[in-house]
Amino acid sequence: MSRNDRRTHLKTAQLCSQVGEALSLALGAIEDDVILGLWLLEVTPAPDSSRLRVQLGASGEHHPDVIHEHLERWSGRLRNEVAGAIHRKKTPTLVYELVVTSD
Repeated sequence: MSRNDRRTHLKTAQLCSQVGEALSLALGAIEDDVILGLWLLEVTPAPDSSRLRVQLGASGEHHPDVIHEHLERWSGRLRNEVAGAIHRKKTPTLVYELVVTSD
């Protein structure tokens, strides 16, 4: 891996970490029972830092379609929270993936 590749990899990892922290805080601040039942698992590039895959855990209390509807409803606020936290010209596109656990 070249020095430039390592630098890019480190910057991408830092971005994913910053986005994860911002989303964790934002998810906890939204007054929506469906959203409050989610927790952040991982943020990874998909395929690069312009688009990030946000993996969220869900208990199975709500149907995945309902969860996706609520995420869509709150996506603007979540993206704004990320934009304020990362201090970059362009905020990455966030793609949400649910991992539903059985109780």
